Amino acid sequence: MTDIDKKLQQFLSTNDENEILEYKEAKNQYDFDKIGKYFSALSNEANLIGKSEAWLVFGIKDDKSVVGTNFRTDTKALHNLKAEVANHTTNRITFKEIYETELEGKRVVLFQIPSAPLGLPIAWKGHYYGRDSSELQPLNLEELERIRSQNNDFDWSIQICEDATIEDLSSEAIQKARELYAIKNPKLADEIKAWDDTTFLNKAKITIKGKITNTAILLLGKSESEYLLSPAVAQISWILKDKDNIAKDYEHFTCPFVLSLEAVYNKIRNLKYRYMDGNSLFPQEVESYHPFIIREALNNCIAHQDYTMGGKINVVEFEDRKLVFANKGAFIPQTIENVLKTDAPEIKYRNKFLAQAMINLNLIDTIGSGIVKMFTIQSKKYFPLPEYELSNDSVKVTIEGKVLDMNYALKLASVPDLSLEEIILLDKVQKGHNLSSDEVKVLKAKHLIEGKRPNLHISSNVAKYTNQEDEYLRLKGINDEYAKKMMIEYLKITKKAKKSDFIKALLEKLPDVLTTEQKQNKIKNYLQELRREGLIVNSGKYWEMAKN
Repeated sequence: MTDIDKKLQQFLSTNDENEILEYKEAKNQYDFDKIGKYFSALSNEANLIGKSEAWLVFGIKDDKSVVGTNFRTDTKALHNLKAEVANHTTNRITFKEIYETELEGKRVVLFQIPSAPLGLPIAWKGHYYGRDSSELQPLNLEELERIRSQNNDFDWSIQICEDATIEDLSSEAIQKARELYAIKNPKLADEIKAWDDTTFLNKAKITIKGKITNTAILLLGKSESEYLLSPAVAQISWILKDKDNIAKDYEHFTCPFVLSLEAVYNKIRNLKYRYMDGNSLFPQEVESYHPFIIREALNNCIAHQDYTMGGKINVVEFEDRKLVFANKGAFIPQTIENVLKTDAPEIKYRNKFLAQAMINLNLIDTIGSGIVKMFTIQSKKYFPLPEYELSNDSVKVTIEGKVLDMNYALKLASVPDLSLEEIILLDKVQKGHNLSSDEVKVLKAKHLIEGKRPNLHISSNVAKYTNQEDEYLRLKGINDEYAKKMMIEYLKITKKAKKSDFIKALLEKLPDVLTTEQKQNKIKNYLQELRREGLIVNSGKYWEMAKN
């Protein structure tokens, strides 16, 4: 009797199935996706109970009666299953071995499944599975975290892509990496030119002794090399949505990320935004999004994504000036407050090797102040601060490219010596978020808010720092869309009107930063826009509502 026959007899001598043993009839065929789910579940369960392996057996029913199986009777096709499964599992982990034997004259197939490595739960197509008794179920959160916490030193990004060579890397991306590395290390500029690609990649800590890492494929790999990372996904999706959350345009970017970063950045429509900042009588013109904020948020997504989860990075742009960046994986510092208070490099990184490579290429900073700088940039523009939404398996940050509440922004601009902490708390009040009792105490101590939780509002006492509110409102005036709406309502009441009537009605309501002539020209342009939109008509002397 062979070793595998002894193993099978041992299985059959036990009372029933358990978490690391599964029988399937599989008389003729068996669903490939289910095989993958059982692989994930049995591998994870073996890890949780401290076993080195688990088994999936075809040709035997749950009651242990032998029925035989015709699943992949061709030996080559049967063993090809190893590679097919590896394409969809974490770190391409697959069967240790696949055995064929006979029992009671009938064919039985046994799949030997390795236990999930310490700290690395095994996913199938990005989802983790386990077993509840004999039932296949998603791996629950407690079990998932129990596996992940076994070895906090595991780093997906340093793993070697065994089938990859330097030929799988983009020469254009390597050249870009050389340029970035030279900027980071100007004293080595001449020396860098003399290095061949293998030497450079080792020096930049992107490869290890010439071996291609997951980091190398992610940052520098040819687009067609992405499959080498499977089931990890090397993809950034840019999506443009309108104010109703309906997608209008999109584009997907894959490796090499060192080049895709610029391509994604260029897709974002960074329009100019004009507003009164409280320090001048004239509007200020700025970009909706500071370039540093876009790059920092995007690079953070790449550096901190949990690639073992098989998800992609999303950059969603809304037409009403808002950007949302999202990546998979828990937020390691746990709260954004921890990052802002510490203002120092992270003690722990999910992808240490990748993070170091990105530091070497000057893509992320070494002192850990990137997020603090994002908050500071927004606060200096009186824009809403970055909004972080943290869940168990994802991080989402929203960047507003405009002032949400101009009255609030004006008051904020007028209060001297506000700390970043106070600005962050006032930002929460502006957005209607709940504040803790301690946070309320901080703001009330400086008479910055009034009311009781949860009905807090910016204090009227803030106005003592400025006498500009009335002036601001006068300078700002009404916007274009509101002016045209007033003109339509005016015509609905009067039935017909001359241009001079509209001038009389609107002149004082338009921004005082405009001259009288500029205001009159605006009103003339409004009339022509409404005519082109088919809302009004000119009968020669009078303007009237268009007849539908």
